Amino acid sequence: MAQKDIFSDLPTSTYIHIPFCRRRCFYCDFPISVVGVRLRGETSGTISQYVDFLCQEIALAPVFGQSLQTIFFGGGTPSLLSVQQLRHILKALEQKFGISPGVEISMEIDPGTFDLEHIQGYRSAGVNRVSLGVQAFDADLLQACGRSHSVNDIYKAVELISQVGFSDFSIDLISGLPHQTLDRWQVSLEKAIAIAPTHISIYDLTIEPGTAFGRYYKGGTHPLPTDETTVKMYQMAQQILTSAGYEHYEISNYAQVGHQCRHNRVYWQNRPYYGFGMGAASYIEGKRFTRPRKTKEYYQWVEAGCVIDCEVTSADEILLETLMLGLRLAEGVNLAVLKEQFGEKKVKEIEKCLQPYLHQGWVKLEGEKLRLSDPDGFLFSNVILAKLFAELGE
Repeated sequence: MAQKDIFSDLPTSTYIHIPFCRRRCFYCDFPISVVGVRLRGETSGTISQYVDFLCQEIALAPVFGQSLQTIFFGGGTPSLLSVQQLRHILKALEQKFGISPGVEISMEIDPGTFDLEHIQGYRSAGVNRVSLGVQAFDADLLQACGRSHSVNDIYKAVELISQVGFSDFSIDLISGLPHQTLDRWQVSLEKAIAIAPTHISIYDLTIEPGTAFGRYYKGGTHPLPTDETTVKMYQMAQQILTSAGYEHYEISNYAQVGHQCRHNRVYWQNRPYYGFGMGAASYIEGKRFTRPRKTKEYYQWVEAGCVIDCEVTSADEILLETLMLGLRLAEGVNLAVLKEQFGEKKVKEIEKCLQPYLHQGWVKLEGEKLRLSDPDGFLFSNVILAKLFAELGE
């Protein structure tokens, strides 16, 4: 099938990167700028300047004819924005692309970075989904990973969110932290459930080069939990959260019925999206592009007219990306759709490649649905994907 058919979807989602944080967490390798504990959007010229450049980039972007259905403010710490700055960015998006009446507007927020006035302002500006960066309900673990908030800050933040009445409320937790045991992990899971968010994201700690943890630790060494322990943490999360009524709809994500993150599903279904801000990625008409990760270079790029020069992704690369992302979802990928896009021959190659994992029970083929089993298939997804890339990428 011609590539123009593969690229026929138009973007209706956008990611907005807000790079500011009070401090850099020890595991973080994201493009961020540290502003300290005293400054936030209302008092920081640095943040104001960034918002101006961000809105300038939005104004210069091409339009593909459809209004936005999901908007995601990530970071960094978007809850360091003033309400007026958030409104300014949303107005720029509205003027450029239009915003659908049923839009999902998600915002990452950190405990201790907002008060009732801020969270009410974000809600009145249009935010209808918040994701709270909890990471752990344990003071020692929060300190061990360099977080700037306390356990008390978490509960204060939850109370503020409750007062405002968000119907979509997610929390993030990290497993595999230094000194984290199975018992401590179970406590965090149970405390998360007691708060009753509609969505919970569970991320396994990854030691990235160039981070503080990258300097302190090597994978599998004390005080990091062993690989065997992190596997048990994953299994424990799956058992406890699904028993509490959360649907394990993606490798790292759980949701109550009707509360999956619509924006993140755009990524996992390999659909196109806009990206704006320092280090943000976009995927439009088969082209993936990441903006400069440093402030000075990003500003220079915007001043030069936001020129995007990158190669179109090949059909084979799109197939592998579709499998890599789609198999993260509990429903997996639809082979009938893959046949329409990439041909029956490619689908037969996929089925042949995955035969050993079908026999092991890691992969399930149910009619036209190809998916990974939960939890074993999810746990061994890297092994399965490595085999697909090795055989289909030749």
